[in-house]
Amino acid sequence: MSLERGYLHATRSETGRLLATLAATRSGTIAECGTGCGVGAAWLRTGARDGTRVITAELDGDLAHSVMEMFASDDIDVIHADWTTLDEHAPFSLLFLDAGSAKTAPREQILALVEPGGIIVVDDFTPTSSWPPLANGRVDVVRQEWLSDPALTSVDIMVAEDTAVIVAVRR
Repeated sequence: MSLERGYLHATRSETGRLLATLAATRSGTIAECGTGCGVGAAWLRTGARDGTRVITAELDGDLAHSVMEMFASDDIDVIHADWTTLDEHAPFSLLFLDAGSAKTAPREQILALVEPGGIIVVDDFTPTSSWPPLANGRVDVVRQEWLSDPALTSVDIMVAEDTAVIVAVRR
């Protein structure tokens, strides 16, 4: 469905395997901000333990309803709404930020969705070994803020030669 809809870059398998592994450590409710074509949610469900609720929010109505149909028998709750409505279902033990607006939202808004000890995953970073982190010759402010927030313990993980993910745990 991703290619049919023009999504050339859905959640990559390297990131997906990381999501599935992290989901296997969680219970309660895990969520994704930005369903897209459902690839990230599928990876979360693959790793999630029995009894763990997986919920994902998508603003685009066509995408949301297509993914709802696709996951009708897969125990994934797809909501046709902006990711900010996920607060009605919080707190989450794992939160995957896949929507661009979620990745740059005020961190306090994101932290309010996650239980203490909960994990936040932010993907689609360009790998870098410098500090401060650089992307395209400039300081990657979003990444720097995620890695230096005192409310989090965070790590920048290069999951492939050309992509990195931040995994952060709420203190």
